[in-house]
Amino acid sequence: MPSVIAEDSVGIVNSQIYSHTQPFTLQCGTTLPSYELVYETYGALNENKSNAILICHALSGHHHAAGYHSMDEHKPGWWDTCIGPNKPIDTNLFYVVSVNNLGGCHGSTGPLTLDPETQKFYGPSFPSVLVRDWVVSQSHLADHLGIHKFAAIVGGSLGGMQALQWTIDFPERVHAALLIACAAKLSAQNIAFNEIARQAITTDPNFFAGRYVENSVKPSQGLMLARMIGHVTYLSDDGMRDRFGRELKSGDLSSGGGVEFQVESYLHYQGRAFSKHFDANTYVLMTKALDYFDPARETGDDLVATLAPVKAKFLVLSFSSDWRFPVDRSREIVNALIEARKNVAAAEIESDQGHDSFLLPIERYVRILRSYLIRVAGEVGK
Repeated sequence: MPSVIAEDSVGIVNSQIYSHTQPFTLQCGTTLPSYELVYETYGALNENKSNAILICHALSGHHHAAGYHSMDEHKPGWWDTCIGPNKPIDTNLFYVVSVNNLGGCHGSTGPLTLDPETQKFYGPSFPSVLVRDWVVSQSHLADHLGIHKFAAIVGGSLGGMQALQWTIDFPERVHAALLIACAAKLSAQNIAFNEIARQAITTDPNFFAGRYVENSVKPSQGLMLARMIGHVTYLSDDGMRDRFGRELKSGDLSSGGGVEFQVESYLHYQGRAFSKHFDANTYVLMTKALDYFDPARETGDDLVATLAPVKAKFLVLSFSSDWRFPVDRSREIVNALIEARKNVAAAEIESDQGHDSFLLPIERYVRILRSYLIRVAGEVGK
């Protein structure tokens, strides 16, 4: 827990709830009678409401991106390194909105919500959602907050895909999009990793075809394995070697008795922690949304044509050791934007921390984010 809250922290923050009381038809054709989104805000909205930034979270993220919910909270929000006074996403300059996606498990309407028609948990019957559904629901939240146009929409990984979709679906409502460690669509390898993780969950004996809540159990082992699989893909070989090597947590290699490597212990810890706070149906739902993302599908796989209507300026960032979303995938986006004659800046950041690099305070990465967003602040007006 923080004994003292740092000057560059947004401090103690409160979550809020946006209630959309009108029917909402998803891309799959199912209509939700209503929905709620949990969100947090940091900083102040200026008089002409031109300084808002939307933070889009990745697969296992949520609305709590910065600050603390109380002095008893052990860790700050998941992107606290980048959001706060005088940080790259500077709350002295911007009004930052961070939302838990529809279908999430941290308060927004999703599998853990009661279905108003049955008064039972939605569970596996919660309808399929696509990235486009998230973008539309986020636009409803923006309307509620009185924000017509975002100064920037920022996201890493799956969050970057949402930022890209925003520029396509709402070209008049985005001044700048920051796409970090993402891709215009998943590779076959990425889809394969997601399916292995889903199989780990759905074959857990406690999954009960997604009705585990009604059976008063949780597929914790499956969730743990899914997280372990995912976490390995978020790290790099060099980063794992430097951090863990072949160091032992316990046991004796010479006798082969009771051996546990440090990396094994770390993965077990990460998996157990994740299984305690994340929902299995949500994991299945969100990985499928990730797999299905392909905005160029409607233009015959022509990304340049897909991007032709966009009006936002772009910053595209990637990391040298990210093999889950390698730099080549970011280059595809950059090249398409250039061919579509859009305003785009890009950087490839040297890092040995793999895909997780986008969450870390890497000096060059932080410096680029800060300088780019300072320029954005000047363009939209504080």
